[in-house]
Amino acid sequence: MTASGAARTWGRAIVTPAAVPAGTLSAAPQPVLSAPGGLVLRPWEAADAPVFLAAYQDPAIRRWHTRQPSCEEQVLAWFAQYGLAWAQETGASWAVTRDGGEVLGRLALGGMNLDDGVAGCAYWMLPAARGAGVASRALAALSGWALGEAGFYRLHLDHSTRNPASCRVAVKAGFLLEGTKRSDAVHADGRHDMHLHARIRSDVVDMPQTSGDVIGCEAPRREETT
Repeated sequence: MTASGAARTWGRAIVTPAAVPAGTLSAAPQPVLSAPGGLVLRPWEAADAPVFLAAYQDPAIRRWHTRQPSCEEQVLAWFAQYGLAWAQETGASWAVTRDGGEVLGRLALGGMNLDDGVAGCAYWMLPAARGAGVASRALAALSGWALGEAGFYRLHLDHSTRNPASCRVAVKAGFLLEGTKRSDAVHADGRHDMHLHARIRSDVVDMPQTSGDVIGCEAPRREETT
């Protein structure tokens, strides 16, 4: 399997064409996407570095993300890596904002396999943006673009089974719960089982209009993170 977006070959025979041909994404700048409720997903800007760094001081974000920046210079280096990842068609990261200004959170695509049309998703939201459907609306918008215009066929994400808030976000955005990966990730308090979710191009997504529990997610004792 390759990740270059070139057709798979055996000898000189073309076996299957790439789902997302190489150069399709990088031929244009990373897109700005919109979601209901005045949400705008845009590439990160240097001016976002202070709020990005501050986000990782939030206990919930720190709990679920083991890779954390230590200074604004490191944040800017990450932003540069995000731009390079888009140019190399290996990943992308968006600031979730209110009308393009106030940063509310982060969404990302990673591990892009252009041959198979598969990518992984990740997200976090700042405390003020939680509990209002921001994460699920933004994730649904990103998924719609990725599975539509961008040409991917399957998106997947995982989260700790101890993080039911993230589970709700995934299911509300159309990511079906496919199973549990036992002891799949290491957090500060030890190994965690991880829920695996996925959304494919043919899924019919009906975004829930309420904030109640959704099938497949354990009812949380308290909001942990979205």
